[in-house]
Amino acid sequence: MNLKDFQAALQQMRHQSKQRRFVQSIELIVNFKGIDFKKQENQIDVKVNLPHATGKKAGGKTLLFAQDKAFISEMKGKFDRVIEESEIPKLDKKTVNQIVNEFDVLLAEGPVMIPVGKYLGQQLAPKGKMPKPVQPNASAVTAMLAQSGSVTRVSNKKGKFMPVVQVLVGNEKMPDNELAENSFAIFNALMPKLPQKNGNIKSVYLKETMGPPVKVGEKEAAE
Repeated sequence: MNLKDFQAALQQMRHQSKQRRFVQSIELIVNFKGIDFKKQENQIDVKVNLPHATGKKAGGKTLLFAQDKAFISEMKGKFDRVIEESEIPKLDKKTVNQIVNEFDVLLAEGPVMIPVGKYLGQQLAPKGKMPKPVQPNASAVTAMLAQSGSVTRVSNKKGKFMPVVQVLVGNEKMPDNELAENSFAIFNALMPKLPQKNGNIKSVYLKETMGPPVKVGEKEAAE
């Protein structure tokens, strides 16, 4: 499967698309076959640097740990959640597990990294969720958040690991070439996780929010 396959599918999707009263998101759907996802080494959970921002926080929900009151005031509304330094010791294991599962973009004001490491490190570090330290500079952090829109998490965990991934690649206002390049980047990022590479791909689709899925590439593979 190559970039032209995704471009052709997008052209077909545009042709049959109906006008809506909102901007439709476009998702890539990849169905797998011949993989035992009960085995940890086969489970898919990767971050992909997309060539083009999707227009949404594709990297997932955002979280900031901070202490500076003025900085906190500026950042509220820009992050999905802001946790003040004084709250950190009070976070129980259940709350920290929710942070691990729900948030993908974690930042922390430099000095706050110390209590984060002390109280939360044992749960965050093994999951690769230790926050990135930042200075209390609102414009710089806002720019960093905007850049996170070009990073997306691709996982087949939906309660349990399923033989499918469904991930945002952009919206209908984006040019076809950008949507195709984002889709192809995700498809290529999946390959190292598949024991038989393309042999483990059952089918690939692109889909608008309210539209039918459009097949990408060759005919659907047999079970």
